[in-house]
Amino acid sequence: MPTRRDARVVTVVPGGPVLVEGPVELRSEDGTVVCSDRFVVAVCACRRSKRYPLCDTSHRKRR
Repeated sequence: MPTRRDARVVTVVPGGPVLVEGPVELRSEDGTVVCSDRFVVAVCACRRSKRYPLCDTSHRKRR
């Protein structure tokens, strides 16, 4: 069980991505693994990103 110190911070941005404190390893349902060593990673929540599962701000284009 992770302690508070070990816990990742996840921020859900309304109408935008999910921000996760990095580094992270993302695994999709088909087994694809995407790794990022950035200090904050934007994970796509709308599935419009050309870089899915990472956010490329495609959510901004839809109104």
